[in-house]
Amino acid sequence: MLKNYFFDFDKTLADTGNVSVIATQKAFLAFGLVPPARERILDLMGIPAEISVPQMTNKKLAEEEIEKICTEFRTIYKVIEFNNTSLYPGIGDLLTSLYKSKKRLFVVSSKAVAPLNRNLEALGILNYFEEIIGCDMVEHYKPAPDGINLLVEKYNLNKQDSVMIGDARYDLQMGKNANVKTIGAEWGAFDVKSLVNENPTYLAKEPLDILNFD
Repeated sequence: MLKNYFFDFDKTLADTGNVSVIATQKAFLAFGLVPPARERILDLMGIPAEISVPQMTNKKLAEEEIEKICTEFRTIYKVIEFNNTSLYPGIGDLLTSLYKSKKRLFVVSSKAVAPLNRNLEALGILNYFEEIIGCDMVEHYKPAPDGINLLVEKYNLNKQDSVMIGDARYDLQMGKNANVKTIGAEWGAFDVKSLVNENPTYLAKEPLDILNFD
């Protein structure tokens, strides 16, 4: 029986696609770089900016250049996030149902903790989660299992009763690397085929489908 639920944030709990696209393209332009296409940005949304930015440039960047672009990205992101971030239909009902059923809920994201808490609070769902794990809390990013393992060890969770839920292949790869079950979130996925190719334990077309998985 599933008891412990690890949720990705971007494109799983909340629709943040436009925020990331706008902030990424503007950050690239600010440094005279060719802005990546929307499709390329969305495909790499499951990993931290420090990893994705070098993969989206048309030239090799020094570490300090990558850091400046990431800082600019996050500055722009913070300015535009509230008008471009919304819960997916059904997420509120899903979280309420799981919470009332005494399930243990967590967030494991490639975002840093500060913006995660800010976003979750603004969306009115922060109180559902026992703990939030951001990329600044782990040594190795997705698809490494660090975030999940940290929670499993801290709360003495049974991996057989645990599941990682995400819209990107990196989320499912992290779940598999942590030896927990996985749910591919089709509703926010940029590439559903990439989720299917990861052979998740379950595929959910809509958030409330998760209530049928055990």
